Amino acid sequence: MAKVLGTLESLSVPPELSARVPPEVRGAGRDDVRLLVSRGAEVSHRVFRELPGQLRAGDVLVVNTSPTLPAAVDARVGVEQAGGEPVVVHFSTRGEDGRWAVELRTPDGSGSTVPRPGGPAGAVVRLRGGARLVLRRPLAPGADRLWWADAPVDVERLLRRHGRPIRYGYTERDQPLSAYQTVFALPSPDGSGSAEMPSAARPFTAGLVAELVSRGVQFAPVTLHTGVASAEAHEPPYPERFEVPATTAWLVNAARAAGGRVVAVGTTAVRALETAVDGRGVVRAASGWTDLVITPGRGVRAVDGLLTGLHEPAASHLLMLEAIAGRQALWRGYTEALEHLYLWHEFGDSHLILRDDTPHPLNC
Repeated sequence: MAKVLGTLESLSVPPELSARVPPEVRGAGRDDVRLLVSRGAEVSHRVFRELPGQLRAGDVLVVNTSPTLPAAVDARVGVEQAGGEPVVVHFSTRGEDGRWAVELRTPDGSGSTVPRPGGPAGAVVRLRGGARLVLRRPLAPGADRLWWADAPVDVERLLRRHGRPIRYGYTERDQPLSAYQTVFALPSPDGSGSAEMPSAARPFTAGLVAELVSRGVQFAPVTLHTGVASAEAHEPPYPERFEVPATTAWLVNAARAAGGRVVAVGTTAVRALETAVDGRGVVRAASGWTDLVITPGRGVRAVDGLLTGLHEPAASHLLMLEAIAGRQALWRGYTEALEHLYLWHEFGDSHLILRDDTPHPLNC
């Protein structure tokens, strides 16, 4: 393992610490993954099913109910008579005008994909099943990875028939869509969902949720349909659709007024909640699109902690984690995770981050 040099960006995650299959395939349960607990600069090592012992009555867990879509579809682009270039289309985000933001990637021959330049404008992408996309323009000026495309009317039906979950090269093989759904996932009325799993909630089981509720921990739902990430490109988040219901706003405000802690389950839940909070820290019902990027300079106003996975050291998500934990605490947690061989990515281990001014629960 590379020597730690003192900055988050210098940390190196060895390939063998990538979780290649779900814990169920490794012979464990979803809630048997390890749980790194960072309480300020203090670090402890647990198992996820011990989460109830780290929380207390009156705390609120904010969870993302977005379901995961089978968002990867085989296709070809280019001259039809010549067969065209084989690609995999990742459907990322549906726009208000019916267009979709998509990413085109090149199959690597092992069931995964490698990056491919986007475009060109006007290119016709022939999807499995006969439908077509027409690429129009990059999603953001100066970016080349995600493009807006004219899409078939019923993309949801196309994905159900011909799609599969997005898979990156660090995973060993394809997994069924059920492996990418959390216990909190709810069907959207319009068929929308997340291109990639809101994976922080994956270790929860129905039994663990029941135990938490019996101990007085409350759950508050939000929805944020997350778009395509990239294992190679460390880009800030793109705008995403979200909703914070009035009941969730009430629960969060009431909990904080009573001295409870608001712990977001995943960076997506943080993004949704922090979009709906005002300058005084009051959360209000909200919906639409969020382009919020949370940094240490901006800080957080609605959350006291975060339950998340382990992110690549150069990923933009670490700015959000630093805003919650502080750089020193985050550094300590990540060096401990590396030293204790925690597993990374969506099928890996978990990290509970609590600020150092949050007292220990009485039942630890």
